[in-house]
Amino acid sequence: MEDLGKQLSTLLMVAWLLPFFGFCIEVFGGYFKWRLTKTAAYIAVGCIGVGFLCSVVAFMQWGNATDWVVFESHEGEHHVSADHDEAAKSHDEHGAKHDEHAKEHEHGEEHADEHGEKAEGAHDSHGGHAKPAVQTAFSGQIYHLARFGELDISIDYYIDSLTLGMFMMVTLIATCIHVFAIGYMSDELTESYEDHFVHTSDGGHFKRPGRFYRFFSYMSLFCFSMLGLVLAGNIFQVFVFWELVGICSFLLIGFYVERKSASTAANKAFIVNRVGDFGFIIGLMILWTSCGTFRFDNYEDHHGHEQPGLFQMVRGNDGHVTQDGDAVVLKDVHGEPLTDASGSTKTIPYMLLVAAGLGVFCGCVGKSAQFPLQTWLPDAMEGPTPVSALVHSATMVAAGVYLAGRFFPMFLPEVLLTIAYVGCVTLFVAATIAVVATDIKRVLAYSTISQLGYMMLGIGVGGWGAGLFHLITHAFFKSLMFLCSGSVIHGCHHEQEMPKMGGLWKKMPVTAFTMLVGVIAIAGLAIPGTSIAFSGYHSKDAIVATALQFVDDNPVHILLFIVPLVTAGITAFYMFRLWFYTFAGQPRDAHVYEGCHESPSVMCGPLLVLAPFAAWCAIGGEHGKLFSILALSEPASTEVVHASHDIHTAAGSFALVAAILGTLTAYLLYGKTIVDPANIKRQFSGLHTFLVEKWRFDELYDVMFVRPSHVVGKWCAGVDKYIFDEFLHGVVRTGIRVSQWDRKFDEGIIDGLVNLVGNVTFSIGRSLHVFQTGNIRQYVMFIAVGVLMLFALLFAFSFAILA
Repeated sequence: MEDLGKQLSTLLMVAWLLPFFGFCIEVFGGYFKWRLTKTAAYIAVGCIGVGFLCSVVAFMQWGNATDWVVFESHEGEHHVSADHDEAAKSHDEHGAKHDEHAKEHEHGEEHADEHGEKAEGAHDSHGGHAKPAVQTAFSGQIYHLARFGELDISIDYYIDSLTLGMFMMVTLIATCIHVFAIGYMSDELTESYEDHFVHTSDGGHFKRPGRFYRFFSYMSLFCFSMLGLVLAGNIFQVFVFWELVGICSFLLIGFYVERKSASTAANKAFIVNRVGDFGFIIGLMILWTSCGTFRFDNYEDHHGHEQPGLFQMVRGNDGHVTQDGDAVVLKDVHGEPLTDASGSTKTIPYMLLVAAGLGVFCGCVGKSAQFPLQTWLPDAMEGPTPVSALVHSATMVAAGVYLAGRFFPMFLPEVLLTIAYVGCVTLFVAATIAVVATDIKRVLAYSTISQLGYMMLGIGVGGWGAGLFHLITHAFFKSLMFLCSGSVIHGCHHEQEMPKMGGLWKKMPVTAFTMLVGVIAIAGLAIPGTSIAFSGYHSKDAIVATALQFVDDNPVHILLFIVPLVTAGITAFYMFRLWFYTFAGQPRDAHVYEGCHESPSVMCGPLLVLAPFAAWCAIGGEHGKLFSILALSEPASTEVVHASHDIHTAAGSFALVAAILGTLTAYLLYGKTIVDPANIKRQFSGLHTFLVEKWRFDELYDVMFVRPSHVVGKWCAGVDKYIFDEFLHGVVRTGIRVSQWDRKFDEGIIDGLVNLVGNVTFSIGRSLHVFQTGNIRQYVMFIAVGVLMLFALLFAFSFAILA
């Protein structure tokens, strides 16, 4: 198994580093030679494509090593965490609740150390039947960076089925998006790109050199950042690549930097994410200072002793959270209480661990655009459509959900319940806004926010597998739909407003068909009474069933089932509204329709590649291969309860009925237009305006934060101007006056004395000058007289002595 760990880490490291290698070549070579060629695109596609192949090879090797136990037939049951039963109880039962916080998972999952020597008990997450003990997770060190006392900072890896699944998903989708972008961004292959959305002072369009190579270099860096985040084996790496993902999104959203809307959107995304990242870094620092390590899995210190990682410290081998009063007992590699040098048991205050979980979740809220930090994502549509496809499917917004899933063992019941309600509010708010949006990309943006809310809800109610299952399926059908919207925009000469479209299926049959596949998938439609359905039905059904089981155990939280059920109908409505509005009916703008055309093959090809994955990647649902693969990485952190077949069937039936009703409503309003949407708009004009204004969150934040910030800024500017500046000016004026007095003193006294000495010396010199006549005879006379006077003085002196 040690060799397998090294092989997997090597393959995934190659897949991770190839985009960075491409980025370096594109930056340094493209700037000088390839600015107006497609070489940068070919390098980017080649690097990410080879990365996908490496990911597939790694998965195949991993599967062979586990004897493909995941592909055995299972008798499915639905799992829900029992932790939430305790989260619903009163805080008066606080102590008893957390003593029973998380019991042993039916399988003894145990992560391998960096040498890959530990075996992990594989577990059938459906029926609870134990499988032969096989190793499914590997961790280790790639490169040691520094050591500060007992703290090691290194580049580590953590590889399990979730890592492999994310690598294949990210690289496959990114490859398709890169290929699509070759055609979509071809306008940038010019020395004089004309931006029709920016006007110069003389009324003309702004012109600049094309940025084709720059676009693909940013995309390569984006993929490198996301893959680094997925592969990370410690929280230090997580934070570094987390921030790098944010920087890349800033660069790509603001790609058309000359457009005011694009630069504002990039700034908004960056600033809003900083709000979430503030909580994120606090959470990470709490974990580090409390546990003393950055690493997720067990590791060997520099003395060669095995040390517990974060997950082991909190959960132990059996998945328990052991409580001692109001503190959680940390555990060693054997699951025994961890002690310090003095022999005292190491603990972390329970509420401090809750604060750490909430802090980490704050980062997830920002990246995944959850309530109340969801406002940046729709504005991010100002970037090129391939960027939107990558951001909304496989990279930035997926990072938040992925991190919530990875940190799941660190989340206590209070944190999970918070996650569930945040996801519940988010999925409903975003879905209602999507109902009235008319920009084709913004409809998909709000759809993304809503679906991310579903994922967070699933994780929050204990459906770890359901939430990440929906993450994978959503990535495929959402990337497909964004690329389809890009095809529409490209074919309609950058028109994005759906009211100006209609009847486009005749002009764009490939785009219309593949978009319909994605719409059916996200709507969650199925043939009633069968399991024949596209991927979205299976993954969303898993979340709704998990929520129903949770509500069945905790009736007070019934909204966690009602809201996602209603939103399932709303989702089907606004997605079919998009399709009917765009492709069905009669053209509503003759100019747009006449100029519309199908996209070239380089753009249609990726649509046809993604469509089968969007439709069938979740085939079999919770009894299928994809869910079973993800289930092998499920943290052994909670006691699972098995939902009855009746509850699972009821949840699926309710969700399907809601989706069918939403689809029929969209058909009546926008397909056959039996009911005029304009009449409904007039009857509910107030509600329509409220939704068009996006629940007025931007206005609310403007009143709560922006305007007070301006007031505080003006006040600070006034204090600076009238107090600090005046004080400094007074100091300066005093200094000037002192210097003036000092100059006078220096000139009048110091310089005067010096000058007086000089003048006296000069006068004496001039007085002596009368004796300097230049006459030799006079000089001889002076010498003779002097000699005589000298002899006279000597004679007189001698006479006086003799006398």
